Amino acid sequence: MSRIALVTGGTRGIGEAISLALKDAGYNVIATYAGNDDAAKKFTDQTGIKAYKFDVGDYEACQVTVAQIEGDAGPVEVLINNAGITRDGTMHKMNYEQWHDVIQTNLTSCFNMCHAVLNGMRERNFGRIVNIGSINGQAGQYGQVNYAAAKSGIHGFTKALAQEGAGKGITVNAIAPGYIATEMVRAVPENVLEKIVARIPVGRLGEASEIARGVEFLVSDNAGFITGSTLSINGGQHMY
Repeated sequence: MSRIALVTGGTRGIGEAISLALKDAGYNVIATYAGNDDAAKKFTDQTGIKAYKFDVGDYEACQVTVAQIEGDAGPVEVLINNAGITRDGTMHKMNYEQWHDVIQTNLTSCFNMCHAVLNGMRERNFGRIVNIGSINGQAGQYGQVNYAAAKSGIHGFTKALAQEGAGKGITVNAIAPGYIATEMVRAVPENVLEKIVARIPVGRLGEASEIARGVEFLVSDNAGFITGSTLSINGGQHMY
């Protein structure tokens, strides 16, 4: 029977690429999304991957919906915490809502989702968790104190949870993408995008599929001796 893989924010961008890669690798993939019903419907129609709508920053919503997912499909054995938002602004102009929303969606969601699946993984003595961090959580970024703090928190969260899960066959790793050619990045003005690419040693943006292949490896049986690690996929922009 195929393992159940749950991908948060799994209907668009990097999340969509992860969902498709895991499906192609034989997993029974389930995606989550927050608000874009049209995009989620298109995703499901094209891929056959079911998508559940809920706020991963809401603890109760995670508990209820994960229970529903496990009732519908079976126990979640693979969890990819990919959901994330940006609310950029320099610190002196940033309001509390911009801070709070990013921390809840990007970091607190990792606690919420892991808390919903961890006991089951412990009982089955198997689990794979991959948290999607960011180069900006490693190096910082002007105008992103909220995003950088959340992503940096993910890297620490990963290392601590990995120590707790190791004895129960649960690996917990992170991937820190650099600048990836998603819809959001492609929308950056051309002159700004050129400056970004100029700082990447390999001379190009990354592809979402390259992040997905990293996830696919980390959740496989071949990666059973890898836990607490952060895989940087950034074209050499930040070597950490």
